[in-house]
Amino acid sequence: MSLSPAASVSNGSESANKRRRTMDGSAIDAPPQQYRRGTKACTACRKGKNRCQPGEGENSPCKRCQASGTSCVFEKPEKKNPNVLTGPSVERLSRLEGQYLVMQSHMIGMQSSLDRILALVQTQAAASGGLLYPPQPSSNNAESNRDPDASGNFDSNDRNRPFPPLPGFAPPPHKYATYGIVPSTAPSSDDESEDTLPRATLNAPIEALQGLANAAAEAAAAPSASPPRVKKRKRVEPIPRNAFPHVVEKGLVADSEARELYNIFFAGCHLFIPVFDPLYDTYESLMERTPWTFDAILAVAGKIRSGNGPLSSTFYKCLEEAQGIARSSLFGPVVRKEAVQGMLLLAAWSTNGWLPSGHAMRMALDLGLHRALDKLADESGKARSEEEERDLVVSARIWLCLYWFDHQMSLGTGRPIVLRDENSIRHCRLLLNHPMASPTDVRLISQVELIAQKTQIYETLAPLNGQVNHNTLAFIRRANVALDKWWQDCDELHRQTMDENSLLRKILAGELHYAKLWLVCVALRGVSWDKMPFEQRELAFQAKDAAFNCLSIFLSSPEYRAALRYAVHDSLVTAAFSGLFLLKMASLFPTELDLNAIIAQVEQLSQLLSEVAAERYALTLRIMLANLRRKIGIPSGINTPVPTMPLPNGFNDIAVTPPSVFDPALPAPFTMEELGFAPGDRNVITHSSIPTWLQEQSLTDLGLPVNGSDGIFLQTSGPSGWVGDFAPMPEAW
Repeated sequence: MSLSPAASVSNGSESANKRRRTMDGSAIDAPPQQYRRGTKACTACRKGKNRCQPGEGENSPCKRCQASGTSCVFEKPEKKNPNVLTGPSVERLSRLEGQYLVMQSHMIGMQSSLDRILALVQTQAAASGGLLYPPQPSSNNAESNRDPDASGNFDSNDRNRPFPPLPGFAPPPHKYATYGIVPSTAPSSDDESEDTLPRATLNAPIEALQGLANAAAEAAAAPSASPPRVKKRKRVEPIPRNAFPHVVEKGLVADSEARELYNIFFAGCHLFIPVFDPLYDTYESLMERTPWTFDAILAVAGKIRSGNGPLSSTFYKCLEEAQGIARSSLFGPVVRKEAVQGMLLLAAWSTNGWLPSGHAMRMALDLGLHRALDKLADESGKARSEEEERDLVVSARIWLCLYWFDHQMSLGTGRPIVLRDENSIRHCRLLLNHPMASPTDVRLISQVELIAQKTQIYETLAPLNGQVNHNTLAFIRRANVALDKWWQDCDELHRQTMDENSLLRKILAGELHYAKLWLVCVALRGVSWDKMPFEQRELAFQAKDAAFNCLSIFLSSPEYRAALRYAVHDSLVTAAFSGLFLLKMASLFPTELDLNAIIAQVEQLSQLLSEVAAERYALTLRIMLANLRRKIGIPSGINTPVPTMPLPNGFNDIAVTPPSVFDPALPAPFTMEELGFAPGDRNVITHSSIPTWLQEQSLTDLGLPVNGSDGIFLQTSGPSGWVGDFAPMPEAW
């Protein structure tokens, strides 16, 4: 605000004597500065809501102020600011200020952490005479792994006690946990908009603290005679070296045996989980880049090599190493996309892969792998180097495989789908024509497109709970047409590089028929066959044809049969559930179906599953076969060769000594001879151990149970889901 002209004469006298120069360089006196009225009324008149009448002179106070002796003050006009920030600029500034405040708070917290670190380093250096790290307790010593707070009493000396390491795994060799707090170089790291601070800026304080802490530790560990000297910190590498050695480096597995297991895996396993490129993911490359995935590959191959026999010590060693690295990733960010591959492998060859697949999904999201396809499709950006292009292709392949597998796990077990964003897969076909495409990418793309259709089917039919009306039947017809169109498009992609009898084309055809079977089973959930109208009954017979065709393709292809030993849980469910559905249809409609053909198919399938150590599915089929034989009066036993091996140890809890008295309200237990095992085995299978979906009262239910495959197949003993002596292993696989 400015004073009235009368009060500002003295203020203007100084400026009146100021001189200014004209264009010709001569100096003249500047005119005195005059203050104009910025408003029509002075401050006193406006407050009193009175009319302000100007005085006689140009710069004299108003008449009302002259009469009352009040200081006449006019507000100085506000200057317009041409640089006022509006719209997106204000929002951007607000976001930057918020990020600055967050970073400032982090720096304050890190400063206090640094003070504690330096104090701890000095204390340890003084106590141990320069020894930087105290000796770690042995992992085999139960006393060293005891929780210090388990007794409920806290000892002040426990503050300096090191945390017990994971069994067989020492802490990462990086000082102060470098492994988890370095900036990520995943494809999302340079996907930063102009509205955010660069990620390197946010990590710079962390790197600075790491450098200071490491320098302080080295100074504290130096001999006391030498003066403390702080070395110049080195720049932290974007991705540190691997924290854990692989099994070959640790001497647990010989290099020759590891190469053998690697070849077993890439002889067929990579076809069922198409997340690798054999030309890029070589033995030496995987060993160097990702010990986690390397150990997981050897563990899977070790189980496959064992077949029906006892699991080898190599399998246990590789699995323990892979699981140990996996456990170390649970409470901290990962820095390598290959970590997602390792977790995905542990989930895929498991009968209970829901939890590890969820962890893999979140690791992928944290690394930004879901943006890789969009970045590949973006041609307006700067040119990428060959290494950057490879990084995007590998990231996109990992994301697509994980997206498909996680959705398949959800649909197969009746659990809700975690990730529902389909935008991250819309450019999936870019991989097919990319120079760095893998031979198995065509199968990966077909699986991703199929699971997208199955997700829409499930979300439409599942809420109906078996209420099939005309709209539902129309939707099923449209879904069948869409599935046929999917198969035609994807088979054409396969045809470009494969002949008609190739394994991947046979798998593709089998997945088409199974998808049609699955479609009807979701629609008929909870529907009883004796109450079906004609149209629903026709659906059931269409599903029967789909199941029969699925098994025919599976059993008639030598390549398909041979590849079963490498198959994951989902592929085993595809074959086994098709056989179970045929047996249910044969039990409901014995006079309308070819029972001999169905029984022959299912017997052949159960024998094949037994040969590849998939006894959980084979034994479930044998129980349904024995039940059908009882119901229609066919002699007991199976026509295929009797298995020479006994009932696996994982099923010992369901095979018991026959009781002396049977409950007449329940069906008689199944003998080992009825199930096709050695006649000398006197044990029987109890009725209570058979899943409800397979029992007599549920034979009229052709739909999928709410919990999917978990409610269909026999459960093995032990929480791990493995049979035999592997059951005591801790909650993985």
